[in-house]
Amino acid sequence: MTMKLQEVAVEDLPKINDNPWGLVYQDAITKNEPGKVNIHPISYILNGLKIAANVYTPADYDPKKKYPALTVAHPNGGVKEQVAGLFAQRLAEHGYIAIAADASFQGASEGSPRMVDNPAYRVEDIHGMADALSLFPGVDYDRMAAFGICGGGGYTLRAGQTDKRFKVVATLSAFNSGLVRRNGFMDSEANTIQERLQKASEAREKEVRGEGVDYTADLKKLTPEEAAKLPYDLYREGYDYYAQTHAHPKSTFVYTQSSFMNLMTFDASVNMDLINVPLLMMAGSQADTFYLTEKAYANATGTTDKELFLIPGAHHIETYWKPEYVEQELNKLLDFLSTRL
Repeated sequence: MTMKLQEVAVEDLPKINDNPWGLVYQDAITKNEPGKVNIHPISYILNGLKIAANVYTPADYDPKKKYPALTVAHPNGGVKEQVAGLFAQRLAEHGYIAIAADASFQGASEGSPRMVDNPAYRVEDIHGMADALSLFPGVDYDRMAAFGICGGGGYTLRAGQTDKRFKVVATLSAFNSGLVRRNGFMDSEANTIQERLQKASEAREKEVRGEGVDYTADLKKLTPEEAAKLPYDLYREGYDYYAQTHAHPKSTFVYTQSSFMNLMTFDASVNMDLINVPLLMMAGSQADTFYLTEKAYANATGTTDKELFLIPGAHHIETYWKPEYVEQELNKLLDFLSTRL
């Protein structure tokens, strides 16, 4: 398997907002300047699909030197221009080369139908980011780590179980997509698994016959008043983040109904004993998703170098953007990497 990286000129990117790269996070880069962190849009082919990615390089980047590097996997429904880009930029500010890529079938990456959420693809996307980093000038192949946020964190755990190019595995607010899609959030739909699988199977049959694609409900179409009545902090604050404060046109809560067929047999907390490198898992102490991090962490028996770091008072979505929480998370991640990468 041969991969080639293709640089993408900023003028060839779609105009999303006032930022040249469509970035929507706080203090995002607005222009590439000598001596500062720069952003490099690239594309590459992964399993027949063109993947859109941004590589962030440190100040005074010299392609002839060697830098530690990280993959940064975005949350479910997210895109590289949101929290994944924020952490990639901040890591670059501290001397790392970092890549944030849109998942296959999502964001600016290719794949049809849109918004397939297949765990095998999402895990392969992370392997693909490692492939791209290994080809990017200046990356120290022996000092590569994997970092994932929310759903990207769960998929990063799975990628880190088998991909030994990653010398450190780290997550923020890890979300176990398969477990939640199967049992419902906090096991709220455990008694409707078979009915939902039947619906997913029928949706796949509909796709095969060319009769259209069924999608899950689009929470971004809710009014703020309706969103305020959602039952969990995760969904209420997720609406605010994705539909209001950090909205991006390629970001969506929607995914195909047929995805359930693959999601329901996936569990990021299974085979955690295969991770035999340093493991850092970070989560908000008040996050209603913490049970997902806790379960995966407990199953990580293959490494003696692991740490669970709680951000006091933080909910799940707040860990993406609140400056006081981002600083704690970044400092912890940098400290953890400093002695292990």
